[in-house]
Amino acid sequence: MSDLVWPSVRVAGDLDRARVEWIHGNGAGAYASSTVAQMHTRRYHGLLVAALDPPRRRHVVLSHIDATLHTPDKNSELWTHQFPSVPPTGGHRFLTHFAQDPLPRWTFDVNGGQLEQTLALVRGQNAVVVRYVWKGAMPVAGEFRPLLAMRPFHELVREHGAMIQRVELRQYEVAVRPVPTMPRVMFRHRGIFVGSPDWWRRFEYLAEQTRGLAFQEDLWTPGVFRQTLQPDTPVYFVCAVDKLPDKPEDELIHEAAEAIRECDPGSHRPWAVRSLSVAADLFRADLAPSPGVIAGYPWFEVWGRHTLSALPGLYLMTGRVDAARRVVETLVHHIKDGLIPNRLPDDGRPAEYHSVDASLLLFRVAKRMARLMGPADTFVGNVLLPAMTKVFEAFEQGTMDHIHVTADGLLAAGSPGTSLTWMDARVDGVPVTSRAGVPVEIQGLWAQACDTLAWVAGELGQAELAQRAAVRRDQAREAFRKRFWCLATNYPYDVISEASEGPDAWVDARVRPNAVLALAADPDCFSHEQAVAIIARCERDLLTLAGIRTLAPYEPQYRGRYAGGILERDRAYHQGTVWPYLMGALARAVKRAYPDDAGRLGSIRAVAEGMMANHLALGQVPELADGDAPNRPDGCIAHAASVAELLCVFVEELGM
Repeated sequence: MSDLVWPSVRVAGDLDRARVEWIHGNGAGAYASSTVAQMHTRRYHGLLVAALDPPRRRHVVLSHIDATLHTPDKNSELWTHQFPSVPPTGGHRFLTHFAQDPLPRWTFDVNGGQLEQTLALVRGQNAVVVRYVWKGAMPVAGEFRPLLAMRPFHELVREHGAMIQRVELRQYEVAVRPVPTMPRVMFRHRGIFVGSPDWWRRFEYLAEQTRGLAFQEDLWTPGVFRQTLQPDTPVYFVCAVDKLPDKPEDELIHEAAEAIRECDPGSHRPWAVRSLSVAADLFRADLAPSPGVIAGYPWFEVWGRHTLSALPGLYLMTGRVDAARRVVETLVHHIKDGLIPNRLPDDGRPAEYHSVDASLLLFRVAKRMARLMGPADTFVGNVLLPAMTKVFEAFEQGTMDHIHVTADGLLAAGSPGTSLTWMDARVDGVPVTSRAGVPVEIQGLWAQACDTLAWVAGELGQAELAQRAAVRRDQAREAFRKRFWCLATNYPYDVISEASEGPDAWVDARVRPNAVLALAADPDCFSHEQAVAIIARCERDLLTLAGIRTLAPYEPQYRGRYAGGILERDRAYHQGTVWPYLMGALARAVKRAYPDDAGRLGSIRAVAEGMMANHLALGQVPELADGDAPNRPDGCIAHAASVAELLCVFVEELGM
């Protein structure tokens, strides 16, 4: 199965096989993505989706390069597009094979020979190199038409009269600036450019139509590039934002390929570890001026919760400790009122603060980094400890979002109408899964946070802070043991009220995976018997072949399919959908409760390996899947926490 490290698809002209997606990043937030047929099905698809303020402000710049080969008796159009009320155009019929090994590469059988196309994003720059190699007996004439979108990646563009048609020509270079509010787009080539600015109209993106969103777009072209393709001689096209790369094209392609190959730990490691290690590179925006983690592709942005959930797998499992420091420094720089930002909007707006678990996940990361580097490391004392202290003190005093420590030492997460946990989907502004009150996983994270702060502060000589944190830890654990176990379900309550008795007291006994998150975060909140019961319930009612359900299927609110329009999908988002990233918490709980049970750990491995085949994008792990069999994958096509947590499962819990 080692070939799965570098995924490939034998297309043989079959469009159905070519509908699977691929994605490729540049290490700074820019990316390229489409289907294998290069028939865009999402507004987020494009050959250069540039990060104008890396890793944020992503814009679809270059949508397509439509290639046509001309011979005396035949013109072969290699592009595939969906237009209204007609079958897709026929370029896919020439496509025989696609591989991402490690760069996206297409092979077309055409005109008695083969055309090989390779795409590489320039590392750390908003630039793409496309290489064509013709393998045939005689030269062929090629025509290559770039199609530009020039818009934020969440939006669509329609034909308008404000596009500036002016084209600047230099030897082997073309520059256009059709949108004055955006930088120039530069092309480098070795052929002849024929300017013919025009709009190509009514491209349809069928995945957007399925999601109930606008799905038609018009694209603009400055003209066409014409060049004769000699046998076995590479032809290059470079497209860049504002400035062309200085290095030769073959060197840029080599650097992009080597950066990805270096992520592969080698043939001595199992295929799953190798594949996930390669997949992890997509999310790390380490080459950006403000390093960060892209939470997921194609539409997720930089999120604090996802960054800290994914950081151990993306960085610590892959030996990138220095890069992890820079990511953490960027996040803690944004701490406000004790809160890590939940989201750094892609459009450059101010950070959003409405997440309690993002701040608590900082302690999980801090504990791992302090153990790895030693608590005496200057980063621990100068960055991690001050950041943890800010969060702790703010929670003690109460934050702007009403996060506060209760009288019995638990952590209340918000007021009615707010949702400050990872189950934060809303419909008409109202949380679908309202978890205001005292959520179970937040208590596990809170007890673990206090324990971590007590340890680090004690190691660094801050005895008073260490003592206060230890007292809070003990209070939280004692209150948890008294209040959270539900005898009727033999499983913890999902949420309880701040009041423990009287008319304001209530409990939510629905079976969700949040108890598993709490168990993985702080096992000392539970007895061994309770841990065993939680694992058994999860395995029986929540575990699927694609991950773990967000709600047991016998609960009245359960929705087994993530489908329909936006509102219908939002109503199902945490009401039964399966999340691959939750396997990390289950594996940690199982390893602690059953350290010598090879059969149980073997089952974890089998499920985790199977999840990697349940993909939307080659070589990646999706955000979620349907709760009902066959657990169809959905959501974002590549999810940072899913990849990271599965990597932790294989390396740490399974020792692979």
